[in-house]
Amino acid sequence: MKKDIIIPEVENVFLAAVQEWSDDFMEKVWYAYLVNDSDFLIESVMVVSKAFGTIDGEMKKTSLLRHAFVEVPAVSVMKIEMIEKSVLALNNEFMLTFFIGDKLYDKKYIFKSHSISEDFVEEVPILFVDGVIVR
Repeated sequence: MKKDIIIPEVENVFLAAVQEWSDDFMEKVWYAYLVNDSDFLIESVMVVSKAFGTIDGEMKKTSLLRHAFVEVPAVSVMKIEMIEKSVLALNNEFMLTFFIGDKLYDKKYIFKSHSISEDFVEEVPILFVDGVIVR
């Protein structure tokens, strides 16, 4: 029975953390983006994020944040949320669920602790700016 369950693999859909200027904070802050670099419209998109890890020997975790998007067109990006500076020292996890046609896809993306920094940037497809990518 388990062999009959087909779990489709997510391809060409990933997350990127991009640093942008914020007039509200008067400094550069990190934003998480969903990048759909596929040829398919993705629909009923749900992103659940949280941060967890250890700081100064003490276990820390944030509350869950949930974001929903009706659709993300092919070859496009969607801004998800700002990543607070204090959680950059933690693992930042994003659980993504969406439909392509009638198939359900899901994947967990994790920015490891301290990986969201200018030391690990590369060019983000479609946005054409520097950012940290998790596939």
